[in-house]
Amino acid sequence: MDDERGAAGPADGLAREPAGADLHKPPRRFSGAAIRLFAFLRWLGAEVWPGKRAYRRFLARGGVELSEEDVPVAGLPDALSGLRLVQVSDLHAGPLLDRASLDPVLALVRAADPDVLCLTGDFITDRAEDVYRLGDVFARMPARLGRFAVFGNHDYRHRREGVIVAALRRQGVRVLRNASAAVERGGARLRVVGIEDIEEGKRVDLDAALADARGDDAATVLLCHHPDVAGLLPPGRFDLVLCGHTHGGQVVLPGLGSPARRWLPDQLAGTRPLPGGRGVCHVDRGIGVLVLPFRIGARAQVSVLVLRRA
Repeated sequence: MDDERGAAGPADGLAREPAGADLHKPPRRFSGAAIRLFAFLRWLGAEVWPGKRAYRRFLARGGVELSEEDVPVAGLPDALSGLRLVQVSDLHAGPLLDRASLDPVLALVRAADPDVLCLTGDFITDRAEDVYRLGDVFARMPARLGRFAVFGNHDYRHRREGVIVAALRRQGVRVLRNASAAVERGGARLRVVGIEDIEEGKRVDLDAALADARGDDAATVLLCHHPDVAGLLPPGRFDLVLCGHTHGGQVVLPGLGSPARRWLPDQLAGTRPLPGGRGVCHVDRGIGVLVLPFRIGARAQVSVLVLRRA
């Protein structure tokens, strides 16, 4: 969601020469006064009012929901029909969330029975070391065919992405940094592509990310933190795009919407067709919070996307 600075990264934590068209868009920069206000409100919620404990209770008492929908894919082989991608996004480990908050999230992921686990960024809020606050939660999330992740805008803080990559790798999560991976079931192949955050990554290289793609990939899924990527992609290239970033607005007031609406992407949540008539973009509302330790009108979410033959 909001961020004050950013950086970039190589593919899957390894150095790689940039290639192809860059999808980068100018990052937002808040004023010094706004940054100080955010910091004060975050301190107030974490230190004066026990916001972490309150948000933990919120999640435990039904503040996180499991949503499921089918994604039609033209020509999808029978072997991949019914394949379940489970998306978890925007945990924001830090002053307002840690491992103790995530038991209801873990229960929902297990109930969703994932074939592929997709993590769409913002593992931390401010400090790379805060990724350790999540404990081994991802290792405990089942995924028959693999666990994959991309970075969100907050994950570039202080250019210490390597700390986060290493922590996720130890839990069996592959971080896709302008790279892709293939998973197979019944002889049919799904291509999972991941690119850097389009605002805070120094290089967002779709050509490099697709370098290993093959013409006989049965379906292609893109992971990218920022929903605005949907308007930057070549039409018809992806069957499904999974994004986060927005928190669904986090605070959405009846008749007024989100007070942060003007800073947020057009697609706040849910699923929309991609430009060009093929594929859809799904925006998950995420798990964690920023600045304020509560949600109104935008429950936390674990998303299940089920591939079906169109």
